[in-house]
Amino acid sequence: MRHTNSSSIPEPIVQLQRELEQFRGSHAHRTRLPESLWLSAVELARQHGLYSVAHPLRLDYVQLKKRVGGVVRIGSKVTKAPRKAAAPAFVELIGARAAASECVIEFESALGGKMRIQWRGAAGPDWTSLLRAWREAER
Repeated sequence: MRHTNSSSIPEPIVQLQRELEQFRGSHAHRTRLPESLWLSAVELARQHGLYSVAHPLRLDYVQLKKRVGGVVRIGSKVTKAPRKAAAPAFVELIGARAAASECVIEFESALGGKMRIQWRGAAGPDWTSLLRAWREAER
């Protein structure tokens, strides 16, 4: 059992340190930590700082940092942060009844790519091919 000088470590971190030592002592080496222990570590890292928690608990600093960035508190409940809203999978373009003499449409992707389409006359471009080519170029 490894002990760290607990006199300089806040009591909640020392308590979680004991829980982690108990878990590590009763499970095979490299066994994934339960989510409840990670959530406790994340909460402590938000209060005391990443290094102050990762070091005495012998947790991967980078993994803890990622989890701190991906966990939010809603009231008294800790939960994973919602993912960004998905981009629309379908956009319907409805043309005007009267033929426009000139039209310009600009698109901007979530990755920052831009496409500008400008044409004259009644017949518009082949939208399916244009958008498919653009999406392929974005990858």
